Amino acid sequence: MKRFVYVNDDESSASQDLYCDNRISNRKYTVLNFIPKNLWEQFSRFMNQYFLLIACLQLWSLITPVNPASTWGPLIFIFAVSASKEAWDDYNRYLSDKKANEKQVWVVRQGVRKHVKAQDIHVGNIVWLRENDEVPCDLVLIGTSDPQGLCYIETAALDGETDLKTRGIPSTCMGIPSDLLYKIKGVIECPKPDKDIRRFDANLRLFPPFIDNDVCPLTIKNTLLQSCYLRNTEWACGVAIYTGNETKLGMCRGVPEPKLTAMDAMIDKLTGAIFVFQIVVVIVLGIAGNVWKDTEARKQWYVEYPDEGPWYELLVIPLRFELLCSIMIPISIKVSLDLVKSLYAKFIDWDNKMVDNETGISSHATNTAISEDLGQVEYILTDKTGTLTENKMIFRRCCINGVFYGNETGDALKDMELLNAVSSGSSDVVRFVTVMAICNTVIPVQSKTGPIVYKAQSQDEEALVNAAARLHMVFSNKNGNNMEVRFNGSERQYEVLDTLEFTSDRKRMSVVVRDCQNGKIILLTKGADETILPLAHTGQQTRTVAEAVDQYAQLGLRTLCLAWRELKEDEYMEWSLMFKEASSTLVDREWRIAEVCQKLEHDLTILGVTAIEDRLQDEVPETIATLRKAGINFWMLTGDKQDTAIQIALSCNFISPEPKGQLLLIDGKTEDEVSRSLERVLLTMRITTSEPKDVAFVVDGWALEIALKHHRKDFTELAILSRTAICCRVTPSQKAQLVELLKSCDYRTLAIGDGGNDVRMIQQADIGVGISGREGLQAARAADYSIGRISGTSLFNSVSLMAYNVFYTSIPVLVSVLDKDLSEETVMQHPQILFYCQAGRLFNPTTFAGWFGRSLFHAMVVFLISIHAYAFEKSEMEEVAMVALSGCIWLQAFVMMLETNSFTILQHLAIWGNLVGFYVINWIFSALPSSGMYTIMFRLCEQPSYWITMILIVATGMGPILAIKYFRYTYTPSKINTLQQAERRGGPILSLGNIEPPARSPKRSIDKEVSPLSIIQPKIRNPVYEPLLSDSPNTRRSLGSGTPFDFFQPQSRSSSSNYSRNCKDN
Repeated sequence: MKRFVYVNDDESSASQDLYCDNRISNRKYTVLNFIPKNLWEQFSRFMNQYFLLIACLQLWSLITPVNPASTWGPLIFIFAVSASKEAWDDYNRYLSDKKANEKQVWVVRQGVRKHVKAQDIHVGNIVWLRENDEVPCDLVLIGTSDPQGLCYIETAALDGETDLKTRGIPSTCMGIPSDLLYKIKGVIECPKPDKDIRRFDANLRLFPPFIDNDVCPLTIKNTLLQSCYLRNTEWACGVAIYTGNETKLGMCRGVPEPKLTAMDAMIDKLTGAIFVFQIVVVIVLGIAGNVWKDTEARKQWYVEYPDEGPWYELLVIPLRFELLCSIMIPISIKVSLDLVKSLYAKFIDWDNKMVDNETGISSHATNTAISEDLGQVEYILTDKTGTLTENKMIFRRCCINGVFYGNETGDALKDMELLNAVSSGSSDVVRFVTVMAICNTVIPVQSKTGPIVYKAQSQDEEALVNAAARLHMVFSNKNGNNMEVRFNGSERQYEVLDTLEFTSDRKRMSVVVRDCQNGKIILLTKGADETILPLAHTGQQTRTVAEAVDQYAQLGLRTLCLAWRELKEDEYMEWSLMFKEASSTLVDREWRIAEVCQKLEHDLTILGVTAIEDRLQDEVPETIATLRKAGINFWMLTGDKQDTAIQIALSCNFISPEPKGQLLLIDGKTEDEVSRSLERVLLTMRITTSEPKDVAFVVDGWALEIALKHHRKDFTELAILSRTAICCRVTPSQKAQLVELLKSCDYRTLAIGDGGNDVRMIQQADIGVGISGREGLQAARAADYSIGRISGTSLFNSVSLMAYNVFYTSIPVLVSVLDKDLSEETVMQHPQILFYCQAGRLFNPTTFAGWFGRSLFHAMVVFLISIHAYAFEKSEMEEVAMVALSGCIWLQAFVMMLETNSFTILQHLAIWGNLVGFYVINWIFSALPSSGMYTIMFRLCEQPSYWITMILIVATGMGPILAIKYFRYTYTPSKINTLQQAERRGGPILSLGNIEPPARSPKRSIDKEVSPLSIIQPKIRNPVYEPLLSDSPNTRRSLGSGTPFDFFQPQSRSSSSNYSRNCKDN
């Protein structure tokens, strides 16, 4: 389907009726759908459905043993808090949208340029931009202040690249004066809105009196896309073709989905399991109760059962038992979890170590519901530009005509030998520096303070031009095609005849210039060594140049080879005709241009090599190395060029350099080519035994699109086998697809980026981290880091139940957020310990079963001791209930004390203050005649038997737990226990000397240390350096042997025959 955009047609309302306005919306709710949509999301979780069921059953007075307020109160409070938080987050999104929608822009209306709000732009309007303005919607460029019809834009928010890009007006608009652009009329035939930021195929036809029925093809080079910025151009204007959420960036942005953490998912499953257990208990007890009612109850005179009851009488007893058993899943668990998560999020906000000293920007947790997933991340998917690097290029070294400069000082610009060669006018050096200065698309801008500021499409070009200026070859001015250069006080002028642009296939760029002093035509070229060196003229020795490239590459520097050739006039004229013809073709234009360029770029004289450093963010290599030890894998997803991505990966310790490192390339333009390449890489990954960072696959956007569409199963297997990947030239939607692919294999993912092109990836990941960087705040804004006749009655009254659920069990848990298993220093010293946090190794069904068993044991202790202690006393039911509740509070205090690893004053106050608070609150209620607890606590506290019962409950309940814990810590300690014991002793952890990954060794017998286990594996993870936690309760595979302190068990990589992943069908 196509759309027809009528240019500057104010009289017709067709465009306004057919297409949306320019109002953008990132809101999740509206005023009308907030309540139903929010409730639907909250009740999509089984735990909330369970609490709603219990609350509804309690409304039936025939069966409820307690006041319904004991459940409805906390339930409404919880939902109200969650809804309020969602409303606040959505309101902030509304304010952000409102600010963007109400920004003032210039639009042509009725032939006059007017100020309107951005949201009032309609398809077909002519939008006028000034320098440094943000593009408010997708435009087709029709005019600029440049005589050549060019303008420069920064696309950082779109593709992550801060380099300036060149855009040009269509040929049919060339020569139209700026005062006539207000009156221009025509029609644009373009495709329906899509999210492909690399392609735009359309046609433009202007109406008389401009050009009659002359169809002009349009490409992406003729567009200004939303969120780009106009740079180094006084003004530009364009026709709105896509507006609002139908822009290419809007189509890529997507709608954020609610994120469910691993713990939430596990709790939902465990809640379901407990519910099934409850149903079994309810059925058994319900049948027994109905049988007893029919056989025994009617014989008892005090029961007063009627001979016939209503039809639903058989349901009364089972439903009463269901309500009585509902405390098995306390509603306090949701209260506690939500509050604890909020506190963890605040700790991130308050962390002074996470403040950028340069900008003063602190960390912020936008999403407060996923904090615990930070410790379970298995894959980090990171952007490159602005995330791993500072995007600041620095010229470091060079080799000119076989002479190395900068090797001694590390800075060629301070090498006296090079400076002297420039001063003396050495022909080789001068020619080399000239290529550095003018073989580019840089725009020099005279700043108000005096120095010239260079605006470049590439950071490499900016570094080269600045370096040339420091070597006295100053690119001072560019007026159209005329360039002015100052060298040692003299002016040189060059006319740019043609620019042969860089492409990922050519890996080089060239300019053809005419030296205005002597009229000579010169070809200047720079590019990658593999494409420049084969073009050297016959007889030139390139061995020294190749050696220089290798030497600089080993240092992690980005290299470019520089070359030149003098052209004859007739040779250039003949070639120029072919170049213009290729540039105007509509079929295979890029291939035709490359073919013509190759006819000119030959017999070059190689001048030398430059070496540029792309500065990394502080401590990036060290951070990646530490996280790898913790078992976290890395994928780089960037919109940048392949060579650049690989160089950065080498610099930041992402991958190892050759010959140790191995990069497996997936490339191709057709399905067959990509299929063969993918099959070759997959075979290599199946059999390799290299370390994670020593083998990685590299794929570009074109090949990735084909692989995900036609070979998704093979690519999924490759994703599981690969601990490291470099994906370059990928679009925002492809980044999100890769995150979704890893999530479909049940891996916990973290995505980090700093540009608008990273928003979809950040939203799709389990945890999204946005950086407030040079590319704007879009990524940071989208990221996560903002119960009758046989009366079944409850032992406890409604007030006690509510207080127990909301206060007594919440306060100690909340303060436990201050607890640390290990100190930060110990974790940083032994990052492998984080393996315990991944994939649910600490929180899993086995762990839950242990705690569930402990709770059943404590319930039996409290019930049996309380009942037997007061069975023969003339006690009221309320007294027995208070004794049992007291026992629960005492046991809770000692359990919290036993499970706390690092005590603070707040934790002591929470544990023991909670116990004291229990007595203070109940003394107050005991003093109120209307409370139903009048004088009960006073009487109990005066009885020695009450305190003896408390001591007996604590001793019986905690004795076996202490014995088991002592045995485990003494004879079968986990790695965490070992480190904890070493910390408490205060000495160095010498006993864990073998904590680093050991060398691969033959499999040893497992009988001596660990009994063999065979546990069904829900997903087979990449076994390279994955720890077999023999003391972890849910080891995911058969356990092999290992010394007591081995964190890793060497295994060979999974072969294709046992490829069985728990991946969703895609």
